Amino acid sequence: MEPTATAAGYTTRRPLADDAHDIHGLISLCDTQVIGKADMTLDDVADELGDPSFDRETDGWVVHDGAGRLVAWAWACRKGSSDNVDIDVVVHPDAPELIGPLWDTVTERAGLLAAGLGHDRAVVDIGLYRQDSGKRAVAAARGFTAATSFVRLLADHEAPLSEPVPPPGVSLHQGLTEEVRRQGHAVQQAGFAEHFGFTPKDYDEWYGELDASASGDWSQLAVARIDGEPAAMLLGTNAFAKDENCGYVRQLAVLPAFRGQGLGRFMLRRAFADDARRGRVGTYLHVDANNSTPALDLYLSVGMRQVLAIDVWRRTI
Repeated sequence: MEPTATAAGYTTRRPLADDAHDIHGLISLCDTQVIGKADMTLDDVADELGDPSFDRETDGWVVHDGAGRLVAWAWACRKGSSDNVDIDVVVHPDAPELIGPLWDTVTERAGLLAAGLGHDRAVVDIGLYRQDSGKRAVAAARGFTAATSFVRLLADHEAPLSEPVPPPGVSLHQGLTEEVRRQGHAVQQAGFAEHFGFTPKDYDEWYGELDASASGDWSQLAVARIDGEPAAMLLGTNAFAKDENCGYVRQLAVLPAFRGQGLGRFMLRRAFADDARRGRVGTYLHVDANNSTPALDLYLSVGMRQVLAIDVWRRTI
């Protein structure tokens, strides 16, 4: 399925792994215009192209102008076997005529992906920077509405941090064995079950997605056990290490039965101390501002500060 109304003078094809550099350049240009800096690394783009849930042969499009310059990148990606599909469209400011056709193309593809998984509808999501008035207007014109907001938070590490004292009965275990990884997966799936956009994933899919990521590091998975029973997990990655020398908490979950005992705070402070020991100047994480648990309050209480807001816009087709 190719864009049905791509303007004359452009060439559209499927993305290749070798397109990562040019796609990164285009995304960086567009991000800098909106938020004042590049917000993805080359590794991030390579991860998108290599995501096991993303099929480059059917779910992505790159567009070049007559001079061979990459001027657009668009994709749709399923989320597990659910009816929820993520999309994005990135277009160079010099090629605005591509915006409409590409939005229509990825939205149509999202519907086909959901149908192929046996669903009678597709819940289509796109993340938009709060400052991106142009892209928000395009989304609104196509029937998307704001569904929730994810806040990017940063803890600054200006000096070595002391190791936090674990709550009574708590032991920590690194994700270097399959046993610990499986426990981390089980806690994450149960802990996130009520969160916005959650889609169940079995262990193999969860593991495969994380293990394929260039920023993955299983030594940064920690599972907290209370009296031997898994109770909480935190997964850190190197997603912000190369460009900002910061750590990143990708997943943090506490099982409902163990909440209110200081586990989340302990896991965060331990991640901060680990990042400071690695010489990193801070630790990032993202949180749903409408989270069913009071996560944002927890993060602010441990000294994190908001640095960016990304709104998720949604349309059901």
